[in-house]
Amino acid sequence: MNQIEKTSIIGGILAGGLSRRMNGLEKSLIKLDGIPLIKRAALRLKPQVANLVINANGDPTRFSSLGFEVVADIIEGYAGPLAGIHSLLSFIEQTSPEITHVATVAADTPFFPEDFVKKCIEQIQDHDEKTKIVLATSNQNRHPVFGLWPVALLQPLTDFLEREQTRKVMAFVNMHPHSFVDFSHEAGDNSHFDPFFNINSPDDLTTAQTYCTTQVA
Repeated sequence: MNQIEKTSIIGGILAGGLSRRMNGLEKSLIKLDGIPLIKRAALRLKPQVANLVINANGDPTRFSSLGFEVVADIIEGYAGPLAGIHSLLSFIEQTSPEITHVATVAADTPFFPEDFVKKCIEQIQDHDEKTKIVLATSNQNRHPVFGLWPVALLQPLTDFLEREQTRKVMAFVNMHPHSFVDFSHEAGDNSHFDPFFNINSPDDLTTAQTYCTTQVA
């Protein structure tokens, strides 16, 4: 039986993307059914963890209404989600020694499972809790930015980002103990709808709005 508790996990919302396909709008602040995407992510993740931290670049005050710490990438140049994960692990190691893991989600994915962290914890056993990474899958697709990351992997991740030419999440994950949790069942009655559906374009936003309306109905 594992010893990881909710109180030892911080939630990290990754909002450092460039939003290239959203007509110049910052994706995380776009409203879905009247609520900004990043607030939806926060409302969904907060009950699952001890507290939240946002990873985003630029002026942090644009997220001040959420009331959470905002951490920018340490590695410059919009190096992708792995750089965001690295910054979150670094921040937690420096400020919260009682925290052992960071559970990351993407700000543009409003319907991720409400038991995401719980199911990830269930994959961790005593002998591997300090080094094992757990990632989400659904409908035979991996979702590398939805994961449970040990803070103990900060130094190996720092070394990887400084040494390797690739910044792909799975390139780092494959170097360490890891497992996957399948959330395909989370769609429930809407089995065609992926719980990790993410909003990358105006058309995606329309699809998400339709899903919200269906859920309410």
